[in-house]
Amino acid sequence: MKPIRLTAHAAAYIEKRGFSTAEVEEAIRQEGWAPAERERLACRRDFAFNGVWSGKRYGTKQVRPIFVEEPDEIVVVTVYVYYF
Repeated sequence: MKPIRLTAHAAAYIEKRGFSTAEVEEAIRQEGWAPAERERLACRRDFAFNGVWSGKRYGTKQVRPIFVEEPDEIVVVTVYVYYF
């Protein structure tokens, strides 16, 4: 199993977008991968949220990492988070 590393760019958005490294790893390891822009890969996973984000209550948080599979590791370029 390859290690997963967040780039500085992706890590800088952890608090701003409201995701954790554990959620990113779970998404990458548990969900199917699909092609993304610029020869990258993407996946998405829904998590129970039941909380408030930006002043509004949401029940679900979807974490969508964008990453590249290297020979020795998976490098996460950015992470998008959707609340619904």
